[in-house]
Amino acid sequence: MVRLGAHMSIAGGVDQAFPRALAVGCETMQVFTKSSNQWQARPLREDEVARFRHLAKTSGVYPVVAHDAYLINPASPDPALWRRSVEALVVEVERCRALGIRWLIIHPGAHMGAGEAEGLRRVAEALNEVLARTEDADVEIVLETTAGQGTGLGHRFEHLAQILEQVEARTRLGICFDTCHALAAGYDIRTPEGYERTFQELETVVGLHRLRAFHLNDSRREPGSRVDRHAHIGKGTLGLTPFRLLLNDPRFQHLPMILETPKGPDMREDRENLAVLRSLVVGRGETTERTEDTEGSEHP
Repeated sequence: MVRLGAHMSIAGGVDQAFPRALAVGCETMQVFTKSSNQWQARPLREDEVARFRHLAKTSGVYPVVAHDAYLINPASPDPALWRRSVEALVVEVERCRALGIRWLIIHPGAHMGAGEAEGLRRVAEALNEVLARTEDADVEIVLETTAGQGTGLGHRFEHLAQILEQVEARTRLGICFDTCHALAAGYDIRTPEGYERTFQELETVVGLHRLRAFHLNDSRREPGSRVDRHAHIGKGTLGLTPFRLLLNDPRFQHLPMILETPKGPDMREDRENLAVLRSLVVGRGETTERTEDTEGSEHP
């Protein structure tokens, strides 16, 4: 069965993401390893790391994937911002190494007017340096498909292929497919035909073997809008069909599928979205949801 989860807060320490994930019934999860809106990274405490690693082995929530901070832009034409982004990515990889997290998801960044070719070259240059400086870390950098807002890169599969071609240690690179971003970028996966056409193109241009994770988000905007606005599952312009196809696609059963949908402090929306997703999985349905509720009630 495919493993479903959501992005979890690390308020109070990275290890605190586990009880939150269990409370809503996650089987996998995504976290930031530091504040997502600051360059500065608070040092990880030894006890915090030990608890995180223990819970990663014993909680049943796996795999855990990380997402990098929003300020990082490896495509930047500004030498100072590019250098700062490289240094920040090295820190992110090292934090993943310390916590035992295998996959670090990043956005390729924005070229800020320098042009796509130059932006993609800058991304590859940044990744070459980051991977070389962390060559002994068992951490892969995972490029996320993007919506293509502004000068953002990564909204075409060809962008990802061009980055891969220019990176020396490409065996340490993967791809994360975001459903909302794909629709916004013009990949219309709302019908079986469009869904299969999209993944056939991804196979041809990049290779499905590069996939490491999925972000499951509905979209508030129409196909090709190039606007990134996440919506709850089945309540946006994607509808339920692409999620049903994805959750039951045998090619992707081994990959974590993670929500990044809006939610309040009680995380009720995560429970609801996970229940909707599980209802779409053939052979899962209500029995799993009842078990989930029982398990969730045992954790704070």
